[in-house]
This record gives sequence, structure tokens and C-alpha cells, in this order.
Amino acid sequence: MKTEKGAVRDVEKQTKYEALIAYIDSLIENGSLRPGDKLYSENELAEMFHLSRQTVRKAVGILEEEGVLHRVRGSGTYVGDDRREHLKNRNQIALVTTYVESYIFPKTIQGIENVLFEHGYSVQIAFTNNTLERERSVLEDIISRDDVAGVIVEGTKSGLPNPNLPLYKKLLARKIPLLFINTYYPELEAPHVSLQDVDAAYLAVNYLIARGHRQIGAIFKLDDGQGRLRYLGYLKAMEEAGLVVTDSRMVWIDTDESKQLSLCIDKICNRLESCTALLCYNDQVAFQLIHLLAERGIRVPDQISIISIDDSDLARLCEVPITSLPHPKEKLGAMAAEKLLQIISGQKGSKTYEFETRVVERSTVKTI
Repeated sequence: MKTEKGAVRDVEKQTKYEALIAYIDSLIENGSLRPGDKLYSENELAEMFHLSRQTVRKAVGILEEEGVLHRVRGSGTYVGDDRREHLKNRNQIALVTTYVESYIFPKTIQGIENVLFEHGYSVQIAFTNNTLERERSVLEDIISRDDVAGVIVEGTKSGLPNPNLPLYKKLLARKIPLLFINTYYPELEAPHVSLQDVDAAYLAVNYLIARGHRQIGAIFKLDDGQGRLRYLGYLKAMEEAGLVVTDSRMVWIDTDESKQLSLCIDKICNRLESCTALLCYNDQVAFQLIHLLAERGIRVPDQISIISIDDSDLARLCEVPITSLPHPKEKLGAMAAEKLLQIISGQKGSKTYEFETRVVERSTVKTI
């Protein structure tokens, strides 16, 4: 072993077993430890890092499960194959999304599969239905397997505290490449590929302001991180324009309500009665809203203007074609796959990428 004990420093301020895993990984990555080199004994590591033997055994055990280390009875623990070579022997990518039937995901999944198939990976898709119980089950299955080279995830209810975060941290502790799409958990140090959600809402509101609107309301999802970010963009545009932001013009809905907007149409109509324009969380919400308003004799855009985000088929096929901002869909999927491959291959640098967008004008916004 090429490092000296004197080079080791206390890591008491770090998470105990994760700090030890990170230290051993760093020695392997910088070449201080090479395949076949012998690792310090558990007693030596416990003394060097001021840890219990149980904690050391847990860290070494995790690295052994991953194939980074291997034990030789009566001899000690040795460095196994290179981490990247070990991952190359795995050919399965786990893709976890909330829904399959959504108008966004089929194209996103297609973009992911096209890139990964070209590089010899197969994709196993799991859907959480945006429920924490299902997400927990899927993550536990991924952790239990030894054929997963990387994971692409759209997190469940990312706008709310998630009890499954320890499972994600376990994936990260085991150095399994992990990347989020569309949304992410701020508590995790993991890259994401998404739309620039803050800027998208900012552009949408400024578009309405440029067409003379001042009483601008909004409908956002409260249980998705994208809803929170789009709300920030809404606030930024309104405040820069010196316009009043009031709770009476805001409607927060959850996932179930976003799919069945009729459940809360009375609340929406009461909240937005004084508005001349409205930013909808996405095309799915805007499409339903236009139909429900028409049933009540409220015409778009004559009586209220609507702008949305996603620029999906729903926006084009709506009875009043919706002015909307494009979601990158297939391009986002392809970029996510490329970024995950970079993580697997050990490339340095940030893997987070956020797509810019623009307004696609149609028929739902009237100039005042």
C-alpha cells in the first residue's frame, strides 16, 4: 500500500462510514491504491479514523459488495478491479419515472433509450405513480441488485419532504451513478437534467405583462419541485414589474387535482375572478381549464388569457390552441442519458444541465 498512516486525518466531522468509503475511493481514483494492493486492517482503519470496528466493517462491506474490494481469508482485504471497469461489466440502467401515460414521458423515455442502446446498455423502466410507497419499493429493488450500472430518476413528490431520501443516500454512498430528470431533491448532492423552470415561468409572466396584463394569477402544483421553482419565476417577474402579488390570485393543487381539475374548479374560479390573465403549471392543467371555463360561459382569451408550459400536443389540439413554452422532452432524455454515461465513465465536471425555453404563440392570450 503506497500511502502512509501519517497522511490520514480525522474525519469526525463527516458522516462516519461514508467518509471512510470516500477516502478509500479517492485513494483508488488517484492511483495511490491499485488493483491487488492490500488495504489496512479493520483495526488499523478504526484507529486512524477514530471509528468503531463496526463502522469500519460496514464501509468495507459496502465496497466489497460493489466489487471494489475483496477479502482473502487469513490474508486481508485487497483492492479488486477498477471501479469503472466494474461498472462496465454491468449493462443495466434503471429508469424510474412517476408516470408512463403522461404526455411528457414517452418522448423523454425514447430519448433516454436511444442513447443508452447505442452504448450497449439495456433500460429497465419502473413507474412510481408518484407515490412514496411505490418509490420505496423500486429503490429497495435497485439497491438489492448487482447488475445496475446507473440510475435515472424522476423523484416522487419532490416539492415535499421525502422519507425515501435515506435510500437515495444509500445509492450515492455505494457510488452507483445517479441522475435526476425534470426535478430533484435539494438535500441530495446529485446532478439533474431539467427545464429552466424559474426562467420558464419568468418568461411566461413577462409575456403577459408585455401584452398589457397586470392582474395575473397562477395555478401551480404544490407537491412537485417544479411547482415551487415556477412560483419563484412568477414572483420574480411580478416584483420586477412592480405588480402586486396576492394570495387571492394563487391556486395550489396536488397531483390528483392536476389530473382531475374539475375537483377544484369552484376554488379556481373564485380565486381568479379578478384576473385578466393566468399562468398554468402545464398544458394538462390549461387544457382542462379551458374546457371547464367554457362550460361556465367564460371565454378564453376574451374574458381571461391563459399561458402554459410544455408546448405539448394538448396545446396544439386544444379547442383554443394554447400559447405555451416548450419542454425539451426527447432532447432532455437524450441529455440525461449522455450525462449519466459521463458519470459512469468517470468524467470530471458538473453533470447538471438545464434547458432554456421560449414562448410559442397561439390563441389563448389577448393583448389589452
